Amino acid sequence: MDRVALKRTSIYELIKTRDFPAPVKIQRASRWVDIEISDWIRVQMSKR
Repeated sequence: MDRVALKRTSIYELIKTRDFPAPVKIQRASRWVDIEISDWIRVQMSKR
C-alpha cells in the first residue's frame, strides 16, 4: 500500500479487473512479488 499509494480496497478492485498484479498466498497472508510491483509502477509512470 505504501509503495503504490493505494488503499487496500483499491488494490483489490484493480486485481479483480487484472489491472494490478495478483498476490501470492502464503497461508492466509497475501504477498506481492517485488519485480511485478516495480513493473506495474513503471507502466503507470509511462502513462503520464
